[in-house]
Amino acid sequence: MAELLLEQQKKVRKPLLWIGMASIVMTFAGLTSGYVVSRTALMAENRWFQFELPVLFYSATVAILVASALLVWAQLGAKKGSISQVKTGVGLALLSGLVFVVLQLLGWNQLMESGFYFTGPQSNSSVSWVYVITFLHWLHVVSGIVVLVVTYLQASKNAYSKENYLGLELACIYWHFLDLLWIYLFCFLLFIR
Repeated sequence: MAELLLEQQKKVRKPLLWIGMASIVMTFAGLTSGYVVSRTALMAENRWFQFELPVLFYSATVAILVASALLVWAQLGAKKGSISQVKTGVGLALLSGLVFVVLQLLGWNQLMESGFYFTGPQSNSSVSWVYVITFLHWLHVVSGIVVLVVTYLQASKNAYSKENYLGLELACIYWHFLDLLWIYLFCFLLFIR
């Protein structure tokens, strides 16, 4: 009976997660397309401003990659029945995710200290696009942090076992998705300036 319920949950929850992630991809595809169109039009008028991304965005990239690696390690622990490995992996991934969130905030602060503002008389379209794209991703990472908190609480209650770690698996899929999305966005903003 438990196996049947788990299979039904997999049939429902995984496709819903993939649909949600597809809608996020479409959102960022629209944003990056808008960025390219805006950049092309403003470059034709010599009004596109090029600037360096905050150094802290590089460090944030490392933090989100570390979180993904820790979740892979946690999932390996679940597959072999090591609950302590699951708790440790998810807990450290959560901390690494929080580091990403803080580094992004500090990166925006770095932009403002350099005189690059989202809006106002000192703002520029190219800078505003960076704020919008990174902020929207940041919001999704905050949702990923909530997912990791719930996953950690479940792991602390020993809710995962060798036979059933669906919640952990879904959390890992979503976090890896956020990780890949950030890598794409970071490279996009780094090379298409």
